[in-house]
Amino acid sequence: MLVGIVSDTHDDLAVVEAAVDLFESRGVGAVVHCGDFVAPFSVTPFDAGFDFYAVRGNHDGEWAVESTVNSFGTYLGEAGTLAFDSVDVAVTHGTSEVVVDALVGCGAHDYVLHGHTHASGVEERDGTVRVNPGGLPIPVAGADDAFHVATLDTTSSGVSAVTHHRLES
Repeated sequence: MLVGIVSDTHDDLAVVEAAVDLFESRGVGAVVHCGDFVAPFSVTPFDAGFDFYAVRGNHDGEWAVESTVNSFGTYLGEAGTLAFDSVDVAVTHGTSEVVVDALVGCGAHDYVLHGHTHASGVEERDGTVRVNPGGLPIPVAGADDAFHVATLDTTSSGVSAVTHHRLES
């Protein structure tokens, strides 16, 4: 199964639509949003031809984000765990590096997905792969200069199962 990973879309409908288009063109079976939609109107385009899961980001100030996600997908709250085929995944927004490091370090998950930093990246540590799909470009040191998302191929393993995609909005 191919899983789409996105984060930090911050009400930018152009990047949301670009992400959904990429995920649909790749035939993903599920999409995980790692938080920071901001408002419910930027959630609804993810009501597409895939299963949808999301966690709360630190900029998701409208509580209607939860009910909007739950109207067609699954809202995981602050963090959650998922299984795709035999691949165990933990998801959090990533506001706390301590939490991300603990999820990676505990050894209970194959992948830990998070956003928050707006910097795409992937690293493997003791058999667990940390994936940040990236986000909107922001004027912060280390942030991406363009919007990125990622895909995870559950038929592969490790870092090589993750592909980052640079998207033009």
